[in-house]
Amino acid sequence: MGGRSSSPLDKRQQQHLRGQVDTLLRNFLPCYRGQLAASVLWQISRELGPQEPAGCQLLHSKKLPQVREHRGPLTQLQGHPPQWQPIFCVLRGDGRLEWFSHREEYENGDRPLGSTVLTGYTVLTSQSEYLHLLDTLCPESSGHHTQEEPDPLLEMPVSFPLFLQHPFRRHLCFSAATAEAQRAWRLALQGGIRLRGTVLQRSQAPAARAFLDAIRLYRQQQGHFGDDDVTLGSDAEVLTAVLMRELLPALRAQTLPGLRGAGRARAWAKLLDAVHAAVLDGASTGLRAFQPEKEELLAALEKTIRPDVDQMLKLRERVLGRLQANVQGPLESCLRRKVDEQLPRVTQTLLSTVEAELAAVQTLLTQGMDRLSRHLRGSPSSTRLRKEVYSFGEMPWDPELMQTCYREAERSRGRLGQLAAPFGFFGTQSLVFGAQDLAQQLMADAVATFLQLADQCLTTALDCDQAAQQLEKVRGRVLKKFQSDSGSARRRFIHGWLLCIFLPFVLSQLELSCKAELPEFEGDVLAVGSPALTIEGIYEDVIRGVLLQRINRELKNALGASNLSCTLDGCSELPWDQAETDVETEAQRGTCSRQPGSSTEV
Repeated sequence: MGGRSSSPLDKRQQQHLRGQVDTLLRNFLPCYRGQLAASVLWQISRELGPQEPAGCQLLHSKKLPQVREHRGPLTQLQGHPPQWQPIFCVLRGDGRLEWFSHREEYENGDRPLGSTVLTGYTVLTSQSEYLHLLDTLCPESSGHHTQEEPDPLLEMPVSFPLFLQHPFRRHLCFSAATAEAQRAWRLALQGGIRLRGTVLQRSQAPAARAFLDAIRLYRQQQGHFGDDDVTLGSDAEVLTAVLMRELLPALRAQTLPGLRGAGRARAWAKLLDAVHAAVLDGASTGLRAFQPEKEELLAALEKTIRPDVDQMLKLRERVLGRLQANVQGPLESCLRRKVDEQLPRVTQTLLSTVEAELAAVQTLLTQGMDRLSRHLRGSPSSTRLRKEVYSFGEMPWDPELMQTCYREAERSRGRLGQLAAPFGFFGTQSLVFGAQDLAQQLMADAVATFLQLADQCLTTALDCDQAAQQLEKVRGRVLKKFQSDSGSARRRFIHGWLLCIFLPFVLSQLELSCKAELPEFEGDVLAVGSPALTIEGIYEDVIRGVLLQRINRELKNALGASNLSCTLDGCSELPWDQAETDVETEAQRGTCSRQPGSSTEV
């Protein structure tokens, strides 16, 4: 469970996995090409359509999402046989964890003993919980549970453990010296896991949005409707997770019966780690090879779609109207029978979750601004004031401070999971991460706004009392802007996640009754001769548009009549005007970011 050893895969197995990755790419890339075309049409139609005034009051923070670097001594269970050994651990700002034999090796810039990106990991701080996980890690293929004999070293009490568990990768077992160190590491690691996990969801790259749409369509073709956490990570990591889920049943059937004894769980974990590494390497190579073709394709699509965009959109509207008349009956019946009863409950739970979190952000922001004003009045020391200003500017990246906001989303995880599971939605981790990203983004924007406005109004001609009075005015302005932006962000967040929960479910319910009629509408679309328009895409827009009407009506009810005028900010009933999730590929990382339904950028 420590450093990586030789692969348990022989050449035949490695060749088989390369074939599996090639098959995945061969089936996935056509979906990707089609969604790239659709994204170009979507982008051009947005450019040519009515331009809505900017709704954000706060300035956008220019700081990219990051993790505050965290480092210190830990002990790690590593080696063969595994033993607890002291190490020096470093969490980098990009969410990569590294460990060294000694602090001096880190300070000298030496290569680490080991490293891992934190995508997909979960932090456990209970030894009994982790041992139970090992017990159930690889049940008998017959379905009967055979208890795994835990490693004797793990059975020894560990005072302040930090277990990093991943469904397909090696587990990492650490231990801190004190409860305070354990908590600090837990919060830091959770921040790194979230940062690595939501890299696609935070992107605004229009071309890259096609990637997650293509993943969803590919999985629907395999019969998997409903969102889950498979889309956490980079594009290569997402493809790897998709294939690992496809391979897992066969791996279990072929491998588990032959594993016996106390090392059964460890041997299974080692095999999964080797398979995951091989698949990830193949997926990364395949996506890199596709990159030049993708760039050429986007350039060609721009040239061919832009001149004919009006004609294409008019044709789309005609076909959409005919399709809607055809599916309206079954669609309305499905919504009345299976969605309408639960939609208010899910909406209210999302609303209470995000309201509690944003209230915590506002409280934390207010306390930070008040603290600056107090220091300005009571401590004229410029050195001390600069230190306080720096601390205020770092608030969005302080895991201990922001935890008061993040835990509000965590508290609703169970309830949201129970409500959404009947609709095939199992992406509660993605939802919680999205809420936490939203809190961090709003805090970063508010802090940036306060510092800029304060810089504009404070001059050397003001004494401390006058400067504090100016800061009070800035404080009021920032809180007004924050309340405006947080209200809009709240609505967009709820709107986006309601779509994520209910749209795949409705599509699955209508798969047999409505989709069979699509070929009769296909002739008009094929006549256009552009991959940007497909009958399947227009059909999904019809379903989305009618569902949006339901969602918008419920949002009006949930938010109250006082918010009626701005309830649908960013929530148009036109399918292509909705708030949608933008994503990125590995080659386009580093752009601004947003979550489903969110427009705040960092």
